[in-house]
Parts: sequence; structure tokens; C-alpha cells
Amino acid sequence: MSTKKSGNRVPDDPDVKLMMGGSTLRKVKSRSWKKQRHFCLLEDGSTIWYKSRWAGKGHSTFSVTDLEAVREGHQSEVLLSLAEEFPAELCFTLVFHGRQGNLDLVAESPEEAQAWIKGIRKLIHKAQTMDEQERLDQWVRDWFQKADKNKDGKMTFKEVKTLLKMMNVDMNEEHALHLFTMADRSESGSLEIEQFVHFYKILTQRDEVWKVFQDYSGDGEMLTLEELESFLTVEQQEGEQSSRHAQELIQQYEPSETAKKQSAMSLEGFQMYLCSQDGSIFKPEHLELHQDMSQPLSHYFISSSHNTYLLEDQLRGQSSLEAYIQALKRGCRCVEVDCWDGGDGEPVVYHGHTFTSKILFRDVISTLRDYAFKVSDFPVIVSLENHCGVEQQTVMANHLKQILGDLLLTAPLDGQIPQQLPSPQELRGKILLKAKKIGGLEECLDETLADDVSDEEEAADGDADSPNTEEPPAVKNDESNVSRELSDLVVYCKSVHFHGFEHARSNAKCYEMSSFSESKVKKLAKDAGSEFVQYNTRQLSRTYPSGLRTDSSNYNPQDMWNMGCQIVALNFQTAGLEMDLNDGLFRQNGCCGYVLKPDFLRDADSQFSPENPEEQRGYKPLRLSIQVISGQQLPKVNQKERSIADPLVRVEIYGVPQDQAKDETSYIINNGFNPVWNETLNFNVHTPELALVRFVVEDYDKASRNDFLGQFTLPFTCIQAGYRHIHLLSKDGTPIPPSSLFVNISISELT
Repeated sequence: MSTKKSGNRVPDDPDVKLMMGGSTLRKVKSRSWKKQRHFCLLEDGSTIWYKSRWAGKGHSTFSVTDLEAVREGHQSEVLLSLAEEFPAELCFTLVFHGRQGNLDLVAESPEEAQAWIKGIRKLIHKAQTMDEQERLDQWVRDWFQKADKNKDGKMTFKEVKTLLKMMNVDMNEEHALHLFTMADRSESGSLEIEQFVHFYKILTQRDEVWKVFQDYSGDGEMLTLEELESFLTVEQQEGEQSSRHAQELIQQYEPSETAKKQSAMSLEGFQMYLCSQDGSIFKPEHLELHQDMSQPLSHYFISSSHNTYLLEDQLRGQSSLEAYIQALKRGCRCVEVDCWDGGDGEPVVYHGHTFTSKILFRDVISTLRDYAFKVSDFPVIVSLENHCGVEQQTVMANHLKQILGDLLLTAPLDGQIPQQLPSPQELRGKILLKAKKIGGLEECLDETLADDVSDEEEAADGDADSPNTEEPPAVKNDESNVSRELSDLVVYCKSVHFHGFEHARSNAKCYEMSSFSESKVKKLAKDAGSEFVQYNTRQLSRTYPSGLRTDSSNYNPQDMWNMGCQIVALNFQTAGLEMDLNDGLFRQNGCCGYVLKPDFLRDADSQFSPENPEEQRGYKPLRLSIQVISGQQLPKVNQKERSIADPLVRVEIYGVPQDQAKDETSYIINNGFNPVWNETLNFNVHTPELALVRFVVEDYDKASRNDFLGQFTLPFTCIQAGYRHIHLLSKDGTPIPPSSLFVNISISELT
């Protein structure tokens, strides 16, 4: 393993040099909280350290790898509110991955601001473009920095023992000293960085990978091209492409030039391949945009957010434009905007009748204009929860037209009345409004509104999910309460009351859609499963969490997807199982926010019912067998030095009711660094097209609830068979490298 310093650092860059020298920057949290902090980039070139001048020894750090982007100028709500006090050229915002809040900073001069903005951007780019080897080097150096307490560039045996605990390793002193002595070639009683790399290599030797390598290597030293092909064919089930793929893998992952020339792969290259994207459990081709995007909108699952404007719970949480940015960043394609009459004639967005803060409707629309198509150019649906009077509805219509311009779809694509909804492909780059509409597309002159409804009214209409069922609907269904200007902007997503499947079959138009609370969906699923499936082939359905979930918790979206419901709205601000499932489903197809439903959920004559999957045409159940082999460098939840994880792995299947299952390995005492289980878990899956598989790693605790360590969720149809690594994610859904699981997966027909 090389530790060339030039490989990962850019210390000669003038901007990075300034960052290493340190700067006094003002950290801003609100109009009244603006405090000076000393910031600097540490020698490792990746850790940013900051502290108050008066805080004694107290300081904070974060890594460049935690950062997603740097915004320049007044690009946050806080900095915008202070625009008069701090000029744009002094301001910048650090945006973190996941749900962590932004860091708003103000420099003392425009030059200093530019140095930090450019410097951090270069470091982010460097971190994002590292190859596997460089990433590992960085990881090793980070550990060295953490453990070298007195910063003398050397590590004593005492420091190494502390480091092992920090790394989640419980090793007896004798063995630790043996490894230390092997690495201390100069016999100086301490390790310098190169020797520490050697120590780390001995520590991370993977016997289980070596055994697989030995099974296929004739001489035990190298895999010839033929031997690697054989491994790819037999174990990785790659079939005809094995020959071409073997050549590519050697070129990409083999570190030895000599081996490359001989078209061979060493153990080190083999391990690097298995730990890479090619060796991942997720089929690489399914990560790309690969599905047919020319079918009607109703044929897709659409990543959707509920109460998008909230960063926390819906009683006292903060309403924020940042919440919209975060949801759109995660690939969300349907956002909710809850509008109320505001002062000064300007509509506001917040959770009505609660203590949540308010933001301006026009600012929300400006944010949508700026961020709607950053990660996906497929259409965004704005679900309007409208509580405004006619006057401010007209203001809303004007804001929508003026701010969004051509991005806003205001008329049918070809000027024709649609017989089916247009496709995501046809609607690329467009924002659609879901709201009430006076009349239909056919008879815009017939200004009736008798059937139009909002989610809140649907809930108030005797639904047990509503916390305020006795309250009358906020806006009555009569024509005088809807602005013509706003109504005219609704094209393919007209909100209507649901009158039952029979009524929908004979009367409904494809552009009419209804919203269903979670309990309503469950009732319909039980009473009329296949009718609901058929309904969802023609029309869009939006489902939303119960109003009783004041903590912004989520329902399990799988029950809704099983019915073919497209717009399954979740509280994106709330991490947990439900958002893991959502992230898992939409991780495929280029993370574009649209996933094509299985064919039996797109067929208008489908008889599919989730309750009876075996009655489906072409029913083909599968057996999933997962050998959980080992774990690598699992995160440390309990930061107490002596606390070491006792990890177990649980595999959970989510799908049709018959497929819901879970099973787990035993726990390994005191080893979060390289636990080995070698246990096999088996599952029968009746409807693989709808199943999601979630791998969860927990720290076993016999006295209380297990601690969550990491998880990864993916669609069953995206699983690669064979020896695979699963790269774990945090509770927040962000990567936690190099934490992983090593598994061997086989999928066979159930006979």
C-alpha cells in the first residue's frame, strides 16, 4: 500500500495553504447568533478544525468527506435575512451530506471568502475522485493522525493499543505486541507512517477472501485470466460476459504492473475488486438510468414527500426552504406546499394551526425553480394544499407563472384531451401543479367544482386518521372559493374526491387523482385489492401519513407500493426504516425519482392481488440464500474508549404480505473490526418484483435495545449473486466507508 503524500493532498495550492494557516470566520445561526470562530485545515488535508477563542481546549472538527457542496453568497435563509449586514462576497455556506444542518460562515474579506470557497471545492472534488487505493490510504492516514496523540509523527505501543480500541478491535496484548513488533522493522519501539501502513495491512488481512482466492488460484499466488474467468462464471454467475469482464477487472483493480502484463490478478487486486462497485451487491447496470421512461406517469412509482417544508416534527418544527432542497437532492419528484393567507397580501407556507414557523410561498417557488432539476430532469409535481382565500390564490398563480416561466406546464402537451397520462420522458424539465380545478380539460367553460377536494378535506370526511375530524373543511367546495387563475394552471393532476372504484371505472378521467390516508389504503387493499391495482394503472394515487403522526413518523410505504400507488408521500425529514425502504427502491434507475412498476401493476386487466400472489399470471417464486461471511470496520456507536461492539446481522424482506420475513445471525462478542459469522439465512420470495431486502447491523445488548450500526436496502431485482460486499449506510442514509459486510448470495427457482 503506497502512501504517496501527493496522491491525496493539494498542499501547494495557495487556497489550501491559506486554509491550513487558519482564518477567523463568523459562524452565523440566526439574526442574533453571530460568533467568531477560528477555522483551519489540519495537516491531513481533509479535517477542518474550529474553536472559539474563549473555549479553552474545546473544539469541533468535521471532514471534507462530510461535505456535499459550498454555496457562494447569500444562498441560505439565514444569510439572506442578514444580507444588509453582510455583503454577499463575504458569505458562504457549507452543505453537509444527509440531514445534517448547513454551516453559514462570513469571512473578513472577499479574498479570504474566495480562498475558502475555492479551497474546499478543490478538496471535495479530490475526495470524490479518489480511487479505492487512495481512499484506503486516506483512511489509514486518518487513523494515524487520530492515534498519534503527541503529534510527533510516531506511534508507541501504548498509542497503538488505544487505537485498536478506537477501531473497535478487542485484541489480547500479546497478539497486539506481536503485530507491532513485526511492523517495527527498525526496532525503535515506535511506528512511523510507512511502518504503521504495514501494521494496518497485517491487521486487515482477510482470511475469508484469501480462502476464496485459493479455491481458484492454481499456484496460490495469482489468478490467471482463465482462473478469474472461471470464478466469474461459477461463483459470480456472469455467464458469457465473464471473459471480457475478467480482462477489464485486471486492468482496473490489479495494482501490480507485472501482473497486468501477464493478464493475472494478485490477492490484493482480487480484494480490491471485491470491495469495489463491481463487487458490490447492487447490479451496476441497474444504478444507471436503464428503464423505459416513455410509459404513462401512472405506470411509475414516484419518489414523494409529505409536509416537505418541515425539517422536524409537525407541531413545533421549523419550516424551511432547506427542507425542499434536501428532499429534491434525495431525488424526490413530488413535493407538498401547504399554503395559508399571509400578511401584506403574500401567501405563506407552514403546518396550519400549529407552532411551526412560516416561510413565503414565493420563496418556496424560487427554490423549486433553482433546485428541481439538479439531480433528475424528470417532472416534479407540486402538491398544493390550498387554504388561501381567492385573492391570495391569484397571487400564488402569478408567482407560479412569473417565477417558473416555461418550467411550469400550463396546457396539455399537444393541445389534445389526453386518453392516458403523458410519460416522464415527454414531461422532462417540467413542473406540474396538483390542485383543485374548475371543470375539466374538456369543458373549461363548464365552471363546476362540485367534486374537487384537498387531502385535508378527504381526511375530514370521516377518516379515522384525521386528528381534527370534527372540524369543518378549511375551504368549502364552491366555485367562489377558487381562483380561476390558479385553476387554469392545473393540467394533468386535478384533485378530486374518491367515490369508489365503480365510479372511477365509468366516469374518471386519467388526469383526475385522489389522495388516500394510510388507513384508507389498508382498508381498500383488504376489501378490493385487485380493483385498486387496476385503478392505479390508469390514474395517479397519492397516499399520506395519518394526521395523528404529529411526531412526523412514517408508515411502511411497501403496503402502498404493493397496490401500485405511485405517489407514496413520506416525511423525508424523519430517518428510519421507512425512509431506508424509500431510498432503497429509488436507488435504482439513476436515482431519477421514477421507477417503472412491474408489468402486473401496469396491466389494466390485471388480476394481481398482494394478498394472493400465487394467482398471478407467470407466478415464479424464488429462493434467496445469503451466507453472511464477515464484517469490516463497523462504526463505533458507543464512543467510550473501552466499549467494543458485539455485532449481529439481520436480513429483512419487505414485499407482499407473504414475503414479509426476517432472520438474523448470532452476535460476535467484542469485535466490530473484522467479525466472522459464516452463517446462512434462507428466504422464499413469492413476488420478487416487489420485494426489498434490507441488511441491518446492530450492536447486541442483552439489557436494552440493540444499537443500530448501519444498514443497506435494495430491490430484490437489483441483487448480484455471488461473493459480494455490502457498503453500509448510516441512519441518515449516508455512506460510512469502509464499513461493509461480505456475503455470498445465491438465487434459485423455488420448486
